[in-house]
Amino acid sequence: MDKNEKFIITINREFGSGGHAIGEELAQRLGVKLIDKQVLQAVADRFSLSKEEAEALEQRRPSWWDDFTHFYQSFMAMNEYHVTPRDITSRQLFFAQGKAMSEIASRESCVIIGRCGFDIFKDTPNVLKLFVHASRDYRVRRIMERYGVDEQKAMQMIDDNDYTRQLYTKIFTGHEWYDVHNYDLTLNVGKYGQSGVVDLLMRFIDS
Repeated sequence: MDKNEKFIITINREFGSGGHAIGEELAQRLGVKLIDKQVLQAVADRFSLSKEEAEALEQRRPSWWDDFTHFYQSFMAMNEYHVTPRDITSRQLFFAQGKAMSEIASRESCVIIGRCGFDIFKDTPNVLKLFVHASRDYRVRRIMERYGVDEQKAMQMIDDNDYTRQLYTKIFTGHEWYDVHNYDLTLNVGKYGQSGVVDLLMRFIDS
């Protein structure tokens, strides 16, 4: 990746690994925009949804049959963006988010968190695709500290969020979330810490 040209960095991450915080620090050091909730808001505006409605829709676990039926029923409506919140499926939201991310990335360099960025920008030049992970113990400790929950709740949050991300990735891209072939680099945060990972990435980008 050449940082002297317009570039995109995508970060997919295990829940509790600190991938979002790494993306924030990396974007700050590189002086570029971080793309996360901005995408959700852009899609919410396009569909005339409130931010709360868009977030609730995104958190739904996608259903193949529900999405298949609703997507074809409202295909033309989706393209014209004249649908009501109850008609919007998670598949439509995925496509709309991808378009919003592409529009932003076409104008400026950016760091993109989640939302299958590795697949959306797979054919785009000058892209660095990252996957951030950590041991379960590391993630449990971090979630307990961040959310103020006990160990059992932290493990449940990991299982629920990781499962949802795996399902989301498989349904919308056809790829396995943990397949290393999706990414240019995979990084174990537990070995380096948040700032250590960003230091490593900055050296890699500058090399």
